Amino acid sequence: MTQSNRATDDIPALRDQLWAAVSARDEFGAADIVFAALDGGLAAETVLLDLIAPVQATVGAEWAANRLSVAQEHAATAISERVIAALAHHPATRTTASLGRITVACVDQEWHVMPARLLAEVLTLRGWQVDFLGAQVPTPHLIAHLHRSGADAVALSSSISTRLPAAHAAITACQAIGVPVLVGGAAFGPDGRYARLLGADAWAPDARVAAQQLADGIAVTPATGRQQVDDLPHLADQEYTLVARSHDRLVRQVLTQLEVRFPAMAAYTAQQRERTAEDIAHIVEFLTVALYTDDDDLFTSFITWTVGILTARRVPAQSLRPALKILAAELKEFPRSTRLLDRARFALDSAPVPAGTHLGATA
Repeated sequence: MTQSNRATDDIPALRDQLWAAVSARDEFGAADIVFAALDGGLAAETVLLDLIAPVQATVGAEWAANRLSVAQEHAATAISERVIAALAHHPATRTTASLGRITVACVDQEWHVMPARLLAEVLTLRGWQVDFLGAQVPTPHLIAHLHRSGADAVALSSSISTRLPAAHAAITACQAIGVPVLVGGAAFGPDGRYARLLGADAWAPDARVAAQQLADGIAVTPATGRQQVDDLPHLADQEYTLVARSHDRLVRQVLTQLEVRFPAMAAYTAQQRERTAEDIAHIVEFLTVALYTDDDDLFTSFITWTVGILTARRVPAQSLRPALKILAAELKEFPRSTRLLDRARFALDSAPVPAGTHLGATA
């Protein structure tokens, strides 16, 4: 079906309508909007990438701004997923596979499946036979599937940077059996820097670029005998391994000492204490993956992002400062960890604090 200019002109209004339906948990209304757009001449790929995907991005932004709860965000995402599934069976989207076979999967421990699902649908529309494996695919299972399926390439998705070590293992394993790897998702950085660092054969910022790269062909990087430390020689200092193994101990230490250094915690409810422990665990996880990549920006960006998240939830963002100082004391014998924590504290001190925000304890 040829896409008309009038149909594309309607996209902003359709996004508003779809957002209203999704945020109101109106699944049937959301599906009606999508089907009407198809019937009105909007191409299925455009519906996926210029209508559904931006609305899903709005869902994430609204959660970050604390205007949607976690439950509301999950409900909205579930509606988007069901609408995509319904769209895949609409007569306007039926195609015949003619280009080859692609496996699309999320790396191990990655639960954010929407970007991979959108890519799988776009590739299907363009004529690929697609094996969509979904979220959280352990690398051994991925390799076993590739052996059975004879895929021409694998597309790996990851949205959270803490999954980069798992992505690295998957990339190397796929290349070792001769299957080229294209990666995408927010975890690899807006410029694909972590895709290059981890030795992926290709990186794409979005589904359209990914589909074009696969159509053009991707050459595999020989990986037989290659180890992670060959790509990342800084891992030889063992800081990443030692800090990763100390994760639980570090979280306990920071939580215990934070109760003394941040007096506001005395009034915390059990739920608030649980959320605080989760936040500390995330800090340690991002510190660990920053050690893996040896990238200061990865950790400082997470800290400044966390400032915005905490501020939106009326939690004093400066409570991060004593947590970072405690971590620095615990890891004072680790030079790269010390550097990362110092940079993060500087970034935190430079971050704007909204008027009226309680600064909490200083450290």
